[in-house]
Amino acid sequence: MKKIIVANWKCNPQTLREAQKMFLELKQGIGRGEKAEAVVCPPFVYLARAAEIFKGSKIKLGGQNCALTEGGPYTGEISAVMLKNLGAKYVILGHSERRAIGEDNVLINQKIKNVLKGGLTPIVCLGETAQQKQNNETFLILEQQVREVLQKITSTQVGKIILAYEPIWAIGGGQSCPADFALTVALFIRKIISQIANPTIARRVSLLYGGSVDSANAEDYLKTEIFSGLLVGGASLKIKEFLKIASLT
Repeated sequence: MKKIIVANWKCNPQTLREAQKMFLELKQGIGRGEKAEAVVCPPFVYLARAAEIFKGSKIKLGGQNCALTEGGPYTGEISAVMLKNLGAKYVILGHSERRAIGEDNVLINQKIKNVLKGGLTPIVCLGETAQQKQNNETFLILEQQVREVLQKITSTQVGKIILAYEPIWAIGGGQSCPADFALTVALFIRKIISQIANPTIARRVSLLYGGSVDSANAEDYLKTEIFSGLLVGGASLKIKEFLKIASLT
């Protein structure tokens, strides 16, 4: 199965000029023979220009968040239909930085349903805090997250969702999660999906790792079939670094 390497640019860069330069560098660096599927999730305001630059290339686009609804009187929101119209194929949902400002599993569940209805692929983030890990609550928290975000979603729909394990204690702090621990967590997540849907879906569903990923540790997660790819944060802003990660697949 082809690996998926997702670049989450978060609130970067600050100008369209910088973004265009990065898009062009990516387009030149991702060859047609690349084994991985490269997905770039820039800020919403750069999606249209990215779609123009990436036209004819293998690079796919994604959003970093999505509205609960299809449209209407919701100031500041961007719907799945809008994202698809701009050329996006994927949407990141439930990132810890969104959860930190109040998004919970119930809200994320509603967003997943809306994104699926809009014809896009949700990339749903899961992960525990440092305190939860210290309290030995990792598996308790992850089971709760998986069950609640997939509430009343059919087995067929679950198979269309990408899950991303991003231990919150390993995001942005330069402390990556040991590969053996991440693999144990990934197997546990697949076990829960097997109970929610069925074993076939659990084996088929794509599961990414994210959390201080760089070219030095990426291969530790990519060399196993348990992970389907990576969700890359800070390192994805360094285009040469991101290209190096993508080339490891």
